[in-house]
Amino acid sequence: MRNAISTKDAPQAIGPYSQGIRAGNMLFVSGQGHLDPDTGALVTGDVATATRRVMDNIGAILKAAGASFDHVVRTTVYLADMADFAAMNAVYGEYFSAPAPARTTIQAARLPRDMRVEIDVIAVL
Repeated sequence: MRNAISTKDAPQAIGPYSQGIRAGNMLFVSGQGHLDPDTGALVTGDVATATRRVMDNIGAILKAAGASFDHVVRTTVYLADMADFAAMNAVYGEYFSAPAPARTTIQAARLPRDMRVEIDVIAVL
């Protein structure tokens, strides 16, 4: 059985998907970009600013599911430009305590709405 997780504190889905899905004790959070949850507009600025918005959006969905970043076991980071890795990584690291979750980071040819960074997570509840 799966249940949708939704919160107004994260951007609404821009397609036919859920912000998050809980299946048993697993939580799958859809890729989050640097969209303002109140306006749906792309948050502009450097990749550190963008990453902070992404992580805050993920945090809101985790919270709606009764979880936190401490529950995250796996992430995937999609960057528009791998040259942004160090700046993204510095902000990303602020959100996790040891041990950090497993992670894959890739450069994507293009992200929705020409975002600079998108991150999805899997958590165990």
